Amino acid sequence: MAESLPIDRLWMTAARPVKRSVTIAGHRTSISLEAQFWQELRAAAVRRGLSLNQMVSQIDAERSEVEGAANLSAVLRVFVLREVKSPQ
Repeated sequence: MAESLPIDRLWMTAARPVKRSVTIAGHRTSISLEAQFWQELRAAAVRRGLSLNQMVSQIDAERSEVEGAANLSAVLRVFVLREVKSPQ
């Protein structure tokens, strides 16, 4: 039998998406991300001296230049994953 993974059940319930409103190019929009992704995204913005809205706007502007790019929520998750994995 496979060894069980060290994941506590509280973490599994905390992984539900949280919807937040952000302003991109002067327009309010809602984005759904898990709380842990919001936390890391905010930390990345602080490290760059940006507000969360500014950073999401920059990421969205770059995403919109790429033909066939994924939706914004997916791009933000990958951004956070790359931030967490890269040396600070």
